[in-house]
Amino acid sequence: MAWFDLELQFDKAQIRIGHFTDCHLFAMPSGEYFAVNTAANLERTLAAMAKEHFDCLVFGGDLTQDHSAASYQEFARLVRESKLQCPVLWVPGNHDELALLEEISAGQIVRHKCITGPFGQVLLLNSKGETPAGWCAKSHLGALKDKLNNKINNTIVFAHHHPRPIDGYLDKHMLENGPALLNLLVDSEQVLGLFHGHVHNEYQQQFRTLPIYATPATSIQFDKHTKDWYQSDLGPAYRVIVFSKSAITTEVKWLGK
Repeated sequence: MAWFDLELQFDKAQIRIGHFTDCHLFAMPSGEYFAVNTAANLERTLAAMAKEHFDCLVFGGDLTQDHSAASYQEFARLVRESKLQCPVLWVPGNHDELALLEEISAGQIVRHKCITGPFGQVLLLNSKGETPAGWCAKSHLGALKDKLNNKINNTIVFAHHHPRPIDGYLDKHMLENGPALLNLLVDSEQVLGLFHGHVHNEYQQQFRTLPIYATPATSIQFDKHTKDWYQSDLGPAYRVIVFSKSAITTEVKWLGK
């Protein structure tokens, strides 16, 4: 099955999407990433999101820190035991294995990479490359171009890697063919926004006419505007996106320590 073949459909003029990312789980629920219990942070995030109305959630990648199969099962457990009532979609991060993400895609966690309805369409990209840096394959960009030529006027896009520099340490691991992706999105004249994770903090940028939004991590945040590696425990966060035929609105919600 091709990447975008599975579609999740909503018959409504507006949808509300929750975006959460970079949970960096371990096989054991007690695992810590820079002295932060990532499972506990994810549990807090899912609990907060369950109190809101979302039509669906998009997980932005980097599920695992220790690359264990058990960490994926831990993610599935936390979703299953939360009070969420909506489907959870995902894009792969540089830490992730597609086969293990597919393995936990059952029940509430789904494989769909396209969401459609009267509001427009939402497309979830694969930016996982052979290194920690991102790469969108030529065939993947071709499939994306086909989806953008389907006469649906409004689209928003999710990926894991950041396509433009953020003046930070992780620029060494950004999407290496980001300009090709960004120009494709802008030239289609129908993409209202691109959302990504990976950078562990909140950013908003612009490429030509395209707004680009980074969502903070549920685990640990990386300090902004430094070429060195510094991290801060600011507590988990997630993003709310309201998408309609006419516009998108978005905000980040920080849960604090």
